[in-house]
Amino acid sequence: MPEHLRALVYILVLATVVFAFARAPATAYAIAPSNFVRRRNLWFAITLIAFLSGSFWIYILLAAIVLLVTLQAERNKLALYLALLFAVPPVSANIGGLGLLQTLFAMDHSRLLSLVVLLPAFLSLIMRPDRLRFGSIWPDRFLFGYLVLNFGVYLYLTSFTDVLRQRVFLAFLDIFLPYYVASRSLKDMQSFRDALMSFVVAALVLSAFAIFETVRHWSLYNALPAALGVSWGGMGGYISREVGGLRAQVSTGHPIALGYVLCVALGLALFVRASVPSPWKRRLGLALLAGGLLAALSRGPWVAAVATLLAFVATGPGAGRRLAKYTVIALVAVPLLRMLPGVGALIELLPFVGSIETGNIDYRQRLLDVALDVIWESPWFGGVDIYSVEGNAALQQYHGFIFIDVVNTYVGILLGSGFVGLFLFLGFFAAIGLALRRAMAQAGEGDDERRLLGRALFATLIGILVTIATASSISVIPTVYWCVAGVAVAYSRMILAQAPLAAFGRRRSDVPSGSIGWRDGGHLGNR
Repeated sequence: MPEHLRALVYILVLATVVFAFARAPATAYAIAPSNFVRRRNLWFAITLIAFLSGSFWIYILLAAIVLLVTLQAERNKLALYLALLFAVPPVSANIGGLGLLQTLFAMDHSRLLSLVVLLPAFLSLIMRPDRLRFGSIWPDRFLFGYLVLNFGVYLYLTSFTDVLRQRVFLAFLDIFLPYYVASRSLKDMQSFRDALMSFVVAALVLSAFAIFETVRHWSLYNALPAALGVSWGGMGGYISREVGGLRAQVSTGHPIALGYVLCVALGLALFVRASVPSPWKRRLGLALLAGGLLAALSRGPWVAAVATLLAFVATGPGAGRRLAKYTVIALVAVPLLRMLPGVGALIELLPFVGSIETGNIDYRQRLLDVALDVIWESPWFGGVDIYSVEGNAALQQYHGFIFIDVVNTYVGILLGSGFVGLFLFLGFFAAIGLALRRAMAQAGEGDDERRLLGRALFATLIGILVTIATASSISVIPTVYWCVAGVAVAYSRMILAQAPLAAFGRRRSDVPSGSIGWRDGGHLGNR
């Protein structure tokens, strides 16, 4: 039996077990049972099509048909998008230019979902009379400025048709649609529960696959691209650590991308766990996410997960006392854990603490030094090619490879669009963070569900910003942070629309009357 079909058997079995476990807690308060069943069945259908079609374009066609047939029954398009985002690896194939251009654009799974799921949602949202006009709030303005700047820089570097493809059409699919639909479609607490629980359930499936890959030393999705007639494009394969064991990556294509997704899911689970009545299922779900995070053996997401938990604690009641307690526990536990077999090896992988594979950390520091030297060729608007400068020779020799991996999203933005681009990118997240803080203050204190959601979103954004300092924006990494940013904007709008002065500088009278829709913000933490 071909490897990808043998892998499919294990994928179906593991996914069936996880979905069966997740169904009762996910449908208790968060997801309607019919929606859970439909999204689960779609996940299985798309997975089966991908593994059995034997052709990338047959998979794209059949998956699009299946999605279109079931789309009308789905009210929360963002929840459907998040539930299916990780079902198939981000492999791609180019669509020909019909004789006019060599290539129109590269199609992959996430772009299929954008075209079939998010685009109809976008068209529906812009037709609503109570819509919030794009550009009327500060995150919109920062994002628009960032996109326009990249359009201008790329226009200077390449042809006009390439700019239209890369910086207009693909930016619309990959950046604008996830952010816009997330920021405009979620109106009430139930829609937030639905969307975020869908993401967490999808991550639980990934976690089960990740643990299996590490235990069995077998990459479940590694043979799928060849079966579809495409390549990973530099991702996939087998990656290990000096401590031994396969670094899991499953359908994300890279261990760091997997760790990042599970770190985000861990942050969002801090909110959706309040919708789970069973305490042991809450603990088991968090343990499964943590197990998948460990299986990725990615240090950046580990540090980000700690930052996420600390940010969540810091925004809760009794923050000072709880942070002090956890600090003391960590100071006592780390030396003891180092003495345990297996666990000690994981501790030694941690940056600034361990001593295993420190070369990767040193490379990141060297990369930052070289990038800061290079950027002065064009400091304001970037467009600098790190491969063409004299400093790259030393960096290549230090790294041991001809190819230079810009393993830092901020460095990549700095080189691509200069300090202005980096300012707009960070300003986008800073504006959202400030709005979240104001919304949390307005939402109430203690275990109020609305405040709990704000804390989880704020902590998740902190984790995202930490992780992307250790990774390029590859695979699903940018898609997830644009979605989470949009969800955070939607939350702030919902809460602060009820305040005398909104966080984005718009008075309550300026907010459309239909933009709240909050009906059921109960105290689920007390159930």
